[in-house]
Amino acid sequence: MIKYTLKCDQGHSFESWFANAEAFDSLKVAGHVACAACGSADVEKAIMAPRVSTSRSAMAEGPEDTTPLAEPASDVEAAIARMRDEVEKNATYVGGNFASEALAQHLGDQPDRPIWGEANREEAKRLIDDGVPVAPLPFIPSRKAN
Repeated sequence: MIKYTLKCDQGHSFESWFANAEAFDSLKVAGHVACAACGSADVEKAIMAPRVSTSRSAMAEGPEDTTPLAEPASDVEAAIARMRDEVEKNATYVGGNFASEALAQHLGDQPDRPIWGEANREEAKRLIDDGVPVAPLPFIPSRKAN
């Protein structure tokens, strides 16, 4: 495993673990590496110092820092982080089933509950055209935040 410090084209810095250097490269080419703060796919490895262990016991302990994101660099990033926390705490993540779940609730086929997830542009447009109250969120799910 290798931990990289990454930086997006919007200036957000974050860290992520990869199986090896080739894994980062192939995931990036496939479009699976995105900024944890804004979702931008324009992400590059930042300059970083290697972590060198001097004893076998230190190697066995594993990574010390398991924080998924760096501290917010601005008030906007802090507000988005608070929003993410509230959404993740108070709503159910339905992933790629968001459009069907939201429509089913709107039609009364399922009970109302706070949900969030992912929809492509066409699905989102269809929901809006059908009068389903939806809004885009300015972040990606934590589990997809590399």
